[in-house]
Amino acid sequence: MAIYLPGTVDEEQVSLDELTPREIVAELDKHVVGQKDAKRAVAIALRNRMRRQKLTPELSEEVIPKNIIMIGPTGVGKTEIARRLAKLANSPFLKVEASKFTEVGYVGRDVESMIRDLVEIAIEMVREEKLEDVTDKAELNAEERLLDILLPPIAPPRTEASPAGFVLEGSTSTGDSQSRTREKLRQQLREGKLDERMVEIDVRERNFPSFEIISNQGVEEMDVNIKDMLPNIFGQRTKKRKMKVNEALEYLIQEEEQRLIDMDQVTRTAIDRVEDAGIIFLDEIDKIAGRESGHGPDVSREGVQRDILPIVEGTTVNTRYGMVRTDHILFVAAGAFHVSKPSDLIPELQGRFPIRVELQSLTMADFIRILTEPKSSLVKQYTALLETEGVKLEFTPDSLEEIARFAFRVNEGTENIGARRLHTIMERVLDQISFDAPDKKGEHVKIDADYVRHMLADIVKDQDLSRYIL
Repeated sequence: MAIYLPGTVDEEQVSLDELTPREIVAELDKHVVGQKDAKRAVAIALRNRMRRQKLTPELSEEVIPKNIIMIGPTGVGKTEIARRLAKLANSPFLKVEASKFTEVGYVGRDVESMIRDLVEIAIEMVREEKLEDVTDKAELNAEERLLDILLPPIAPPRTEASPAGFVLEGSTSTGDSQSRTREKLRQQLREGKLDERMVEIDVRERNFPSFEIISNQGVEEMDVNIKDMLPNIFGQRTKKRKMKVNEALEYLIQEEEQRLIDMDQVTRTAIDRVEDAGIIFLDEIDKIAGRESGHGPDVSREGVQRDILPIVEGTTVNTRYGMVRTDHILFVAAGAFHVSKPSDLIPELQGRFPIRVELQSLTMADFIRILTEPKSSLVKQYTALLETEGVKLEFTPDSLEEIARFAFRVNEGTENIGARRLHTIMERVLDQISFDAPDKKGEHVKIDADYVRHMLADIVKDQDLSRYIL
């Protein structure tokens, strides 16, 4: 079941080292219903990663991750288990479809681009962490710069001395007055009294000249930083711009944050994190599992498998930030395998995914649990959405059973899309309420089984219509 809302602020932050496999499964249970085997497999994989970090460097280098293949229909929780696991481990995480890659020599993305994308994600993750450390200092620096604009500093007064060597009275009064005025301005700035005043600040120009590079390598191969090659053209000029004080403060804070963050250190940390803790979720692995027939549009399937193989085995990929080793990145592959089987993958690639878990199709009882149990369940989402309009929404237990029954029946009668069917059913049930919500402010709306049947009756009667709408 795919739930994409983030967790609440009051979630307990548990140290990853303290999480046992059983506790990891318990954390995953908060977001994904059922699929115990898959949760156990990923929990063991994560715990083994922690164990490896406690080994001696010589031995830890030899311990390779045990990659996992998840086999099961769409909408049963494959992607969400991997996504929640990465969030739990604070690991760089990338979800990518295996079917989007092409064999080297064909037009399209090459498989090494997944590592480059993972590095970019890790750099952004580490940069966000560093931002938290420098935010306070950046705000102070930005405040000082803005005060300098609002009240330009005057040249220090020349002190006059008497022939006897004494400083004359009143020579420092101008400086004291300036200091007092500056502190008054600082107080007004913090209280928001100056927000609407206009100021003029220097901003960097960001309109880079546009040009195209034509190459037989493809864009991803050409990780050249043009800005470093041509420093006089890119990003060096500034221009004056007028803006309100509150906008100027935001801009200056961002500029100060960039100055305070050491991007070289961020890059080094990010690459280390990718190499030691990266997780790549390879979805739709079954779409490239066919063996070659030598002709037709799928001629590069096995070629894609052979290109993926060295990445999973462990190789070194060249990125714009340096070389990245993939030896200890955890790969979780997933596919429905309706047409093909895991044994249709080339033997070398099969050997690199030693752990195989089968995810079960969802039952009606699972649908009821999915509607209510996860932290960001569908019922909680829709209730919260309509509360923003002042409408209090309440689902009775029999209404949830009826929604689950409809979802299960439609999945059986048409394509089985798992828990995603609940999204379709819920939208149909709440269609009228969602449309009229702005006019029902302050009302309490109860959804019962009769209302669910009423909203879905016409569609369910007509089997052809049901196939199109539900």
